[in-house]
Amino acid sequence: MTDRAERRTPVPASTTRSVRFVELSSTAMSALLKDDLAQAGTEAGVALPDYFLTDRAKWVWRYRVGQLDADPNCAGWLTRIVVAEPEGTVVGYAGFHGPPDEAGMVELGYSVVPAHRRQGYARAILTALVRWAAAEAGVRIVRVTISPDNTASLATIAGFGFVEVGEQWDEEDGLELVFEVPA
Repeated sequence: MTDRAERRTPVPASTTRSVRFVELSSTAMSALLKDDLAQAGTEAGVALPDYFLTDRAKWVWRYRVGQLDADPNCAGWLTRIVVAEPEGTVVGYAGFHGPPDEAGMVELGYSVVPAHRRQGYARAILTALVRWAAAEAGVRIVRVTISPDNTASLATIAGFGFVEVGEQWDEEDGLELVFEVPA
């Protein structure tokens, strides 16, 4: 990570949280798709919350398993479990939509367990993802897409240097604003 990346991703001391990522294997995601939270947690090595069995989360697991089946080499870039440190509590899931494209762009995504929202975890996750991307030689641009009605996510990206570059229609999420920041 460079000093430049640190300046671009400030986190106010009052909301600083520490998180780590735990890989979520195709086997664990498949267990989640079968509502087997215990097996998925055993596979991942952490206790997973019921939030990982919601319809939205299952859509993510289904999509990521399909990506892994099509290209096992993208595994290191996809969705991971987010664990708060030092508590060891699972507070969400996050990652990239895949490896960098031909332009060096990666799109990030994250979700925080409702019981842990508005506690600084989204900002900590975003900080960690942007730093991760900045540390990768092939990444030049970090993208995030957000519904115009998602005021919490729009507030979360404020202060990270993201610039709105357009909008798109997503089959799953509807209208999204597209934001980018140089890595």
